[in-house]
Amino acid sequence: MDKGCSLDIVYLYLAKAFDKVPHQRLLNKLRAYGIHGKLHAWITDWLVGRRQRVCVQGEFSQWRWVLSGVPQFLIFIDDLEVGIKNTVYKFADDTKVLAQVQSDAERKLLQEDLDKLTEWTKKWQMSFNTKKCKVMHV
Repeated sequence: MDKGCSLDIVYLYLAKAFDKVPHQRLLNKLRAYGIHGKLHAWITDWLVGRRQRVCVQGEFSQWRWVLSGVPQFLIFIDDLEVGIKNTVYKFADDTKVLAQVQSDAERKLLQEDLDKLTEWTKKWQMSFNTKKCKVMHV
């Protein structure tokens, strides 16, 4: 902006991000990052075969298997920006893409990045909450 260029900031929000992380895909991703042996087994034991139920005013729901959702979400989205040409900032389930937009080529590049991000969400069984996604042109 100091150079007189326009900037687009695209705010992306992953829908139900912490609840939807598929356990098996996370375990595969951890293995790809080099987490093996006892640590991988410990994480697997913590994630797989878990059940939970809810208690409200002394009334309990039925036990349900926990098949998704993790507090280690940042590990899961660590590769979100791979192949993205513009600047990406991530914090939990919020992502910002910053792009200079002075030409049709730069606008096309931004669109290609957004398409890649959408492909990532499909590959990893996530989705963007489009109602919360915004664009700011500065």
